[in-house]
Amino acid sequence: MTLSEPPGAGLADRHGRVATDLRVSLTDRCNLRCTYCMPAEGLDWLPNPTLLTDDEVVRLIGVAVTQLGITEVRFTGGEPLLRRGLAGIVRAVAAMQPRPSTMLTTNGVGLARLAGTLAEAGLDRVNVSLDTVDPARFQTLTRRDRHADVLAGLAASAEAGLVPVKMNAVLLRGVNDDEAVPLLRFALEHGYELRFIEQMPLDAGHTWRREEMVTGEEILGRLREAFDLRPDPALRGGAPAETWLVDGYAGIGGGPARVGVIASVSQPFCGACDRTRLTADGSVRSCLFSQDETDLRGALRGGATDGELADLWRKAMWAKPAGHGIDDPKFLQPARPMSAIGG
Repeated sequence: MTLSEPPGAGLADRHGRVATDLRVSLTDRCNLRCTYCMPAEGLDWLPNPTLLTDDEVVRLIGVAVTQLGITEVRFTGGEPLLRRGLAGIVRAVAAMQPRPSTMLTTNGVGLARLAGTLAEAGLDRVNVSLDTVDPARFQTLTRRDRHADVLAGLAASAEAGLVPVKMNAVLLRGVNDDEAVPLLRFALEHGYELRFIEQMPLDAGHTWRREEMVTGEEILGRLREAFDLRPDPALRGGAPAETWLVDGYAGIGGGPARVGVIASVSQPFCGACDRTRLTADGSVRSCLFSQDETDLRGALRGGATDGELADLWRKAMWAKPAGHGIDDPKFLQPARPMSAIGG
């Protein structure tokens, strides 16, 4: 092996990291229109013929699990609940050997109806996005009146055993940045684990400005005005969230409740990143902010073997940059918005 070629096993890169966590986007479509993600009229969705079929999704995940050392599979979008074959995909992945952990990141709309089915299919847990406890503000943020549906989806997930149920929240300056404490109170009262996420430069309109972003440090400062937070002694590893124990509150299973902050911009954790991404149209992305992609769909439909697909994936990850480069003056926001990349 030379510095210009990857090793023969796993998804290593030239900086000593190994990807074991696969994020799979199942669609770029979404049924909300969050102001920090996409315009009110939506976007030009990917044409159906370019999307991976259910069988193709399962085959590529199988290559990742059986040949490339992937141990966690997270289904994302767009909104993955809009994928009609979702339960079947989950069932097929959960049946793989070795069995990977299976997770879903969703906006929660429709989750009340599907949580039980997904749990039965083998889904282990969910992350549900909820940026406000106020129904009117939710409608302003998402341009849809679906707040009650998201709350019902959270409750149904807990009832179905998809625990710990995690909530994801993005705070926007001058919009909902006064809700750090109310959101955590809501999560603690219902037994959910809250994760605050710094707003990232992945919006379709490319209007993100660093100076307008609510930082992780600001969020923690506001939480400490109402809660006693202690650093979580558990090893963080490659997890994107830095977590804190919330004294006086019990979490699922009787242990201390936790709250997390994902400070992707102000405190990047690229050096411990263990993620690889597969887009809904079959491209590998080594980083959320990559400018480059590696097309697996073309090779798959052209008759490539599983071994050949694995080699393409290894080469894509071997070229992974050391960091996302947001602080670099030459940083360019990816052409694809978050809805087309998958979180």
